[in-house]
Amino acid sequence: MFISFEGLDGCGKSTQIELLAAYFERNGIEYVRVREPGGTSLGEEIRKLLLHKEMCARSELLLFLASRAQLVEEVIKPALSRGVVVIADRFAHSSNAYQGCGRGLGYELVKSLNDFATDRVYPDIVFFLDIPEETVFQRLGVEKDRIERETSEFWRNVRTCYMKMAQEEPERFIVIDGTADVSEIHEKIIGVVRARMRGKKY
Repeated sequence: MFISFEGLDGCGKSTQIELLAAYFERNGIEYVRVREPGGTSLGEEIRKLLLHKEMCARSELLLFLASRAQLVEEVIKPALSRGVVVIADRFAHSSNAYQGCGRGLGYELVKSLNDFATDRVYPDIVFFLDIPEETVFQRLGVEKDRIERETSEFWRNVRTCYMKMAQEEPERFIVIDGTADVSEIHEKIIGVVRARMRGKKY
């Protein structure tokens, strides 16, 4: 099973990934965790560039795609072939939202480039932790990276794009209120994961 977590910056992905990983450990379920950008030696070098170097939107997208392609080949495909669960802190849907809609490069263009970069390997479940764009500014600290310093309009466009994808891919996307209690969100996630592991669909 391939699970990814998506949402605006500050939505609570990291906390929920930690809780899900702990659940898998308690239940003896083998898993690997990856993050985007990053997850490989090449990807981590790209991450440094993306978060701290100024660049145009096209360069940003291409670097994300390069990191993603390496992650798929080096980590995700081998893990899935061994029957190991993959938990991803962001994946291809982030580029659709952030670069396709937030940066205005074009939703359909980015989707097609993602097909190439991922070799059409996509998550079985996407947990989208939805928060209003104003919550981003409330939750992020003083020290912000290049992307976290974006405007309200940027975050609004990104959020709208995520909701569009949720409507287009209802079998894959699970939309969760990211402003809810942490334990409540975790229980919802566990319920979905258990059901999918039993072969059920939501």
